Amino acid sequence: MKALVYNGPRDVTVTDVPDPGIERPRDAIVQLTRSNICGSDLHMYEGRTEMQPGRVLGHENMGQIVETGPGVENLHPGDMVSVPFNVACGQCDNCEHGLTNYCLTANPDPGIAGAAYGFAGMGPWSGGQAQYLQVPWADFNLLPLPDDAIEKPNDYVMLSDIFPTGYHATELAGVQPGDSVVIYGAGPVGLMAAYSAQLKGAATVMVVDRHPDRLALAQKIGAIPISDAAASPADQVLDLTDGLGADCGCECVGYQAHDAAGHEHPNQTLNELVDSVKFTGRLGVVGVWVPLDPGASDDLARHGEVIFDYGKFWFKGQQMGTGQCPVKAYDHHLRDLIYTGKAAPSFIVSHQLPLDQAPQGYQHFDARDNGWTKVTLTPNE
Repeated sequence: MKALVYNGPRDVTVTDVPDPGIERPRDAIVQLTRSNICGSDLHMYEGRTEMQPGRVLGHENMGQIVETGPGVENLHPGDMVSVPFNVACGQCDNCEHGLTNYCLTANPDPGIAGAAYGFAGMGPWSGGQAQYLQVPWADFNLLPLPDDAIEKPNDYVMLSDIFPTGYHATELAGVQPGDSVVIYGAGPVGLMAAYSAQLKGAATVMVVDRHPDRLALAQKIGAIPISDAAASPADQVLDLTDGLGADCGCECVGYQAHDAAGHEHPNQTLNELVDSVKFTGRLGVVGVWVPLDPGASDDLARHGEVIFDYGKFWFKGQQMGTGQCPVKAYDHHLRDLIYTGKAAPSFIVSHQLPLDQAPQGYQHFDARDNGWTKVTLTPNE
């Protein structure tokens, strides 16, 4: 089959790799109809993780089942499914408590909980920027999709990661109806967090970024765009909230945050979020941080450490929730919102490309070229 293979920093190619097969009774093989390029993929693409050359990327996937193992009972060839990016067994202590983002058995690496497709440090599972994908524990992991998945693939593919992750940010932040919410980052996750906050009934949603095209998308869905290139974003949030700060906030940028001049500061958005949220407010942090960053500019960041304004965080009595999203906690609910027409997350898709144009998609998305907000691939068209 054709697949996108990581060769090294900023070097990916579409090439032939072996077809996946049924290796365990509970496996399924999915023919991919959509696979998104995620901002997390860019961390690996840029050499900012310990991704091994030769691996297939891609963890935002959906498609049609073409084969199942003898232990798969509830799914059948022909079923359309979303593939949550978390690989989870469904039986360990964490999975039984709904923490599929920290499955204790899917990752054979010692001392690490949690696994994902095509992701550095998240186990051996191949990614889905390919024509086919092997899914273990298929009955547990796969989300069946309704009949209109054929007509609305760019909505339903968002269920594999980006929509639940944005929603998870608002859950960690404790967003309630009537709240004011500030979101750092107008990339796909930040836009999904803003969209989720509005679905939850937030009264005011503010989105901080500096890319005009992304801020325009935030404004299009009813959020207040705040450019940090113009002035201090925290000051702008305080001006909009009578000096109190937002009720809660979400960090959707991660460890490659930059200032307006282009200099990297991995702690910048974390500390600005503390400044922007009121006393006793909650923070939801879903931007990616890693324990090791080989491409960092300083020794602290190379070891996954940042200078965090803990004194102000403590003094303000704030609370923080963080970590990867447990997709299965939200994907049924969000699927039904799409099915009933109450949600249409495909508004973030700017480009739809065939698999053989994926390297160009990575190049433009990585450069944050104007208008390149979210890229979805069609591996089998």
